[in-house]
Amino acid sequence: MMMMKRIDLDVNRFKKMLRGKIRKDLKKYVTQHELIGRRGRELVSIPVSQIHIPQFRLDPQKANRVDQGDGEDGSPIAISSADGNGHAGNAPGEHIIEVELTLDELAKILGEELELPNIQPKGKNTIQTARNRYTGIRNTGPESLRHFKRTYKAALKRQIISRMYDSKTPIVIPYREERRYRSWEEKPLPESNAVVIYMMDVSGSMGDEQKEIVRTEAFWIDSWLKYQYKSVEVRYIVHDAVAHEVDSHTFFHTMEIGGTIISSAYRLCYQILKKDYDPDEWNIYLFHFSDGDNWGEIDTRECFDLLEDVLLPRANLFCYGQVESPYGSGQFLHDLREHFTDQDTLVLSEIPDKEAIYDSIKLFLGKGK
Repeated sequence: MMMMKRIDLDVNRFKKMLRGKIRKDLKKYVTQHELIGRRGRELVSIPVSQIHIPQFRLDPQKANRVDQGDGEDGSPIAISSADGNGHAGNAPGEHIIEVELTLDELAKILGEELELPNIQPKGKNTIQTARNRYTGIRNTGPESLRHFKRTYKAALKRQIISRMYDSKTPIVIPYREERRYRSWEEKPLPESNAVVIYMMDVSGSMGDEQKEIVRTEAFWIDSWLKYQYKSVEVRYIVHDAVAHEVDSHTFFHTMEIGGTIISSAYRLCYQILKKDYDPDEWNIYLFHFSDGDNWGEIDTRECFDLLEDVLLPRANLFCYGQVESPYGSGQFLHDLREHFTDQDTLVLSEIPDKEAIYDSIKLFLGKGK
């Protein structure tokens, strides 16, 4: 095994310091939607401040030191005598470093800090991934895959046949053509898959601030689920009085002014699941965000029927997050709590502001379903 260079050790230590800083300030990062804008295809760029680098200092116990000129403790060093036109400040600046993390690293930090349990997948769908398995032997290959036992046997066989083998001095040196190497083949293996369906109320009472909360929380939820599963499909539903399936950009940017009929979203969600996602083969995660307004008790009862009959039996989790709006009544969350007193797959969360996103994620994902 190749010995790690000293510079690599230093780099690894520095990376460990950076990740420690990110862990310490994770709650702050979770509430900042600007982080999403720094996301690339595989990496997220995170601004980290106040990284203290170790410095050399003179040992006061040592008598022999290198000094230059007269001076006293606290005297400034190398001050220019030139007059400047500007006004210099005397406060230290904040040093910012852009740290790039993979989405998996970010999700791992999130899971460790929120103490999220690993998800236990259910079912195996038809999508497969390939895994290499070493099943054969061939005459060429990299030295790291050399099969020493097979190589030794080939050389030993040649020496015995040619009567070159001496049992008193059993030295066996293989020729190049006698070297044997392990070979592999790709073996398709089924992988557990997950689908995430986000539903959001986009009626007139849901403003930009509420949608920003939803977008930020969805980013972290996606990061964790994609870390837990090899493949995650994401679907989006928006609703006011009528529900529509939309793409990601529309989900986070659409503006509506209609009323609110929540059951329209639940019916559309059921249609999507029934058509595309067999609950025996897919791990299903449903998230609904609203400010709690709904069109009367009749529709609320219909929502309860849809949840009990078709959505909760299919889903690993159904998570309802209620964001606070100056125009929303917030009644739907209270109705859910009164009706579903003991439902393990239903998780309810109040999200009054950005600061509550951190605890909401922990509440949603903390069961490990």
